[in-house]
Amino acid sequence: MTVPADFLEARKRFHAALLEATLTINAAGVPSNADKDSKASVAIAKGIAELLKAETIGERIAGQTSGSQFEEICSKFVRETFLKLGHLRPGSWDVHQVGGRNRLEIARYEQYAHLIALDRAAKADAELAAALGSDYTITPDIVVVRGTEDDSVINAPAYLVDDSVTTLASLRKKNGGRPLLHASISCKWTIRSDRAQNARSEALNLVRNRKGRLPHVVVVTAEPTPSRLASIALGTGDIDCVYHFALYELQETVKALGMDDAADLLAVMVNGHRLKDISDLPLDLAV
Repeated sequence: MTVPADFLEARKRFHAALLEATLTINAAGVPSNADKDSKASVAIAKGIAELLKAETIGERIAGQTSGSQFEEICSKFVRETFLKLGHLRPGSWDVHQVGGRNRLEIARYEQYAHLIALDRAAKADAELAAALGSDYTITPDIVVVRGTEDDSVINAPAYLVDDSVTTLASLRKKNGGRPLLHASISCKWTIRSDRAQNARSEALNLVRNRKGRLPHVVVVTAEPTPSRLASIALGTGDIDCVYHFALYELQETVKALGMDDAADLLAVMVNGHRLKDISDLPLDLAV
């Protein structure tokens, strides 16, 4: 008997967790991730839900609540899968949901530690605060963090470093640096036109305000409509890639509904490496 792939099983558990309370279909037949005013959105979302075997019936929960639940379930999936890739990406790793909307969360990490001083200066100078605005504040939903390493770990295969060299390397714990932000994950349960660019703005702030290596900057979403996915997936320079919570089911649904234009748009995003499935995320984070 063939043993199923671990990431396949993790994907199933991910969807099962969403089906418990987050991904629901109300009495009117509208899935919780659909735009009830859009027939296409409802049809596609319903097709995806049926393929995922949505059996829960409930009224749509508040956006903030569904968003928080989605973040938590995504965080668990990334932690469960990525941490099994130590043979590909060794290191001391932590994956967690940020929560609390701490706008200086990323200042805890090496590449953005200087933002604490910037924030302190802005609070003390109203003119500086007005000039800076909030462009330097970023609040990821989920972070993947790599801890610094002891010399004993670095020197395990051979005597590689001593006190005369690598005195500024961020990865070396002896140099006193902070943990390294490896990835910033933004979770969007849905993508509405008035919020479509939030993820891009957050990503650009991460790019502009870093000192050192840029972390992975990705978006995970359950948005069912290809046109809305395209609003953040197409283009380069800010977000690494957009990961859909059920890409295979989305593709199958659009095809079954005969939505040729939507299928073509999906193909553009997928073939252009701008849209992937949630199961692709852990391996991409191992790069």
